[in-house]
Amino acid sequence: TLSKTDAKKGATKKLKEKMLHSDKNVQDRGLVVVDPKAKDIILEHRSYCSKKMKERHFSGDVLGYITPWNSHGYDIAKIFGNKFTLISPVWLQVKRRGKERFQFTGLHDADKGWMKDVRKTSKNIKIVPRILFDGWTYQDFESVFGSEDEIEELSKNVVLLAKNENFDGFVVEVWSQLGNQKQTELIHLLIHLSEALREAQLKLILVIPPAVAAGTNQPGMFTKKEFDQLASAIDSFSLMTYDYSTPQRPGPNSPLPWVRACVQVLDPDSKWRNKILLGLNFYGMDYSALGASGEPILGSRYIETLKEHKPKIVWDEQIAEHYFEYKRNKGGKHAVFYPTLKSIQLRLELAKELGTGISIWELGQGLDYFYDLL
Repeated sequence: TLSKTDAKKGATKKLKEKMLHSDKNVQDRGLVVVDPKAKDIILEHRSYCSKKMKERHFSGDVLGYITPWNSHGYDIAKIFGNKFTLISPVWLQVKRRGKERFQFTGLHDADKGWMKDVRKTSKNIKIVPRILFDGWTYQDFESVFGSEDEIEELSKNVVLLAKNENFDGFVVEVWSQLGNQKQTELIHLLIHLSEALREAQLKLILVIPPAVAAGTNQPGMFTKKEFDQLASAIDSFSLMTYDYSTPQRPGPNSPLPWVRACVQVLDPDSKWRNKILLGLNFYGMDYSALGASGEPILGSRYIETLKEHKPKIVWDEQIAEHYFEYKRNKGGKHAVFYPTLKSIQLRLELAKELGTGISIWELGQGLDYFYDLL
């Protein structure tokens, strides 16, 4: 029999993590599989291919989001800059302070040195910070919609901000805020904004909710009708094809057939596919069977959970995602849905087939070897 110390050694030996980069990418290392072992994910996840960091395997647009609270994303953008065409740090808010008076906040997060570094690694990359319409009341929106002067002023201010701060444009997240109301007016505002930005050689990317509502198969808040009105004006649409499941309805983050349907419903005749950035989640969800609760799980916590529980990872062919179950000492059963090389690879293949780009939420939350696939 093994002595206690031997057993201990065995336990620690099992869960090595390679710290060195590899000469080969994950495909050549045979890691993109439907039956990965927890120990292999633990071993390999930090080991990206340093030889091909600058090569792209995906030819469409690739937008990567970065959040200041997950600073690893800043490093990813520098290391793999050549694999991205658009980088969106979620820095900014626009507030309405009165008649024709707008204020931008969040500039304290804008990191000039980092922007310079990213542009140094990658000549063609565009830095397009996200702007939220923060603290706007329904009344604020109505006032702006009802006045060409307000729309003009807002557009002018947005262009000036980009010029002053050396941004290449913006990702705008506003659509879901009005809950399906005032769509005609919002479209008018967005077209105006995009024309002002385009004139200044700047980009406007619009975040849009999924065209097929998760779980119900009903039309979502942004459908073909809205897409058709905006498609020629907006540079790209960041399509949120994730968060499919909820703690009340636990399950996959982004079932493959649903992702496909979301694109096809928006653009059935493939007129503007290259402008649609199919959303990939680089985070997962950890659902607890008790009390229908769930929380996002990021790469670091995912690896810790694999180390602690050494679960069997299960592939669901239908939805093209992996998941595993584990038990917490007092907390009962949990199920974790987190992306894997295989699930990401299939979504990249789908994007290629549909002719779309991709958007990733977000770069600090994935595992480093995921980027070999891009």
